[in-house]
Amino acid sequence: MAVIKSNYAVAEGIYLMEVAWEGTILPGQFFMVRAWDRDPLLSRPISVHDYAAGVVTFLYQVKGRGTQILSRLDPMASIMLEGPFGNGFPRIRGNLLAVGGGIGIAPLLCAVRQFKAAHKHKKARVYLGYSRESYRVEAFDAVADEVVVNIGGIITDNVTAKRGETVIACGPNVMMRALCGVVPEKFPVHFSLEERMACGMGVCLGCSIPTASGNRRVCHDGPVFERSEIIWEGMA
Repeated sequence: MAVIKSNYAVAEGIYLMEVAWEGTILPGQFFMVRAWDRDPLLSRPISVHDYAAGVVTFLYQVKGRGTQILSRLDPMASIMLEGPFGNGFPRIRGNLLAVGGGIGIAPLLCAVRQFKAAHKHKKARVYLGYSRESYRVEAFDAVADEVVVNIGGIITDNVTAKRGETVIACGPNVMMRALCGVVPEKFPVHFSLEERMACGMGVCLGCSIPTASGNRRVCHDGPVFERSEIIWEGMA
């Protein structure tokens, strides 16, 4: 069990939770989170938004009973964390371009922060797209060299990849698919996929997706996939 340090709304239906936790986390990994006994049956997969000094931060959207329960938890309440799971984003050798849509911005902050900590003289540019209101922009402003925000529009319309950049992205499938048409094929692009998960360990096969190398499990083989692997026609 872990202890919640803070848990509050940053926008309508969007919450930021800080939990005391010690360990090693790779940017792009996630935890299976629960704060109940038997009902709901399943834990909730939530990506790591940030991690520093023994505190893991989650940015999550209230969508159902599980996340509603999480949103009502007060500081000092206990919570169960299993993980971290997943492969995470690869090591970036050149400059970084991060593109997020909606709650898909969540795993990008940790990736940008750790990239800049390891490569102070390299550039990190960030594009954030929101449907109605922005949130956590100030956190990205604090670590990135450039942050572009689009509210109510199409964030991929703003994106221009520059020579030497590696692209990481997370958001709705339609956004990431559109990004493939914006970023030339010669650029490495890594997508963090958002799929429903039951176990988080690849046992139930509930998050399987079609890829160029056959069906793969997002929780076990991902959630990060290189763009050439993904068969978008088979994605919801």
